[in-house]
Amino acid sequence: MSQLNVNLGTMFGQAVLDFCTKHEYDRSEIDLIGSHGQTIWLLSRPTKGETRSAFCLGEGTVMSAMTGITTVTDFRAAEQAVGRQGAPLVALIDGLLLRHPIKWRLCQNIGGIANLCVIPPDSHGGVDAMVDWDCGPGNMFIDAAMRHFTGGEMEYDKDGLWGRRGQVNQEVVDNFLNNDPYCNLMPPKTTGREDFGDNEAFVIIADCEKRGMSKYDTVATITRITGENLVKQYRTFLPEFKIDPDSIDEIFMCGGGARNPNIIEFLKQSLPNAKILPLDVTGVPSDAKEAVSFAQQGLEAILGRAALVPINSDSLTPNTISGKIAPGLRWRELMGQAIAFGDGKTLPTVREMVVVEPYNKWKAMGW
Repeated sequence: MSQLNVNLGTMFGQAVLDFCTKHEYDRSEIDLIGSHGQTIWLLSRPTKGETRSAFCLGEGTVMSAMTGITTVTDFRAAEQAVGRQGAPLVALIDGLLLRHPIKWRLCQNIGGIANLCVIPPDSHGGVDAMVDWDCGPGNMFIDAAMRHFTGGEMEYDKDGLWGRRGQVNQEVVDNFLNNDPYCNLMPPKTTGREDFGDNEAFVIIADCEKRGMSKYDTVATITRITGENLVKQYRTFLPEFKIDPDSIDEIFMCGGGARNPNIIEFLKQSLPNAKILPLDVTGVPSDAKEAVSFAQQGLEAILGRAALVPINSDSLTPNTISGKIAPGLRWRELMGQAIAFGDGKTLPTVREMVVVEPYNKWKAMGW
């Protein structure tokens, strides 16, 4: 783990250098790096004898040394330090991108784990009334099934082609969703491979094979577990926060699972009142959302500005420093800029964001 921490930091640092070379950026033009790193283990709901903790690798001091750029890392540990679970960490970017005067909006990420954030309209509290949580399995089970059936040659179900060829076994879907502890746990909650890794996927795969299901039927069924669990999360838990799932006007999709048409079609059928859109229409590419998010969270740390906290969090304590800082060569200059921003006074939490490029496009769409 010690070596891997340095190796990942070196890889991330090299990625920054390669980016600068490819796009002809001088490193001196870059003030700050925000790096989420690689989560090895997230213990968000400790049982007796355990300690809430997060283990993210990708050494920030290595990145800073290689690039000369101040680097902020390890956001999860900082969140847990003020009493929260350490995930999800993207409500800030979701809320600022998607706030609207009158529309109810939901951002649905489907990565390895799926997570959601609901942003009420400004008329119902807006960014100060957001709720978010990890839904459960996103692509993890699907990807595990693809590796299983192809001997590792295929890492994911590209364009949902395998799932489209199969028949869903609803009994398998219902058995999982009715009995999985996490999927039925009231938020706030967060999860990862410790709950939905390959071992858990292989239990479902073995059940499907025992039933004589084909590989396509198995992938179709596991894909439906992901899609149906999302709807289950909306209909079971949103009402607990006085949010009617059928009042959601728009759902913005991001993450690899957002490109799986089988999941998207199921959501459209299950939530006919909601318009489903790619997050890209906001001007932030969906594949880059988390990178943009952690760049911004790194900025909030340097500015000493507390980020927005969803109302369903374990603790609403503001977390002014949202990560660990590894100073770069221009550290004093950077801090001078940060202090000058706001005349050295304590800064209020940011509640608005302007994405310049698509502004005219938004205006034309009536946003």
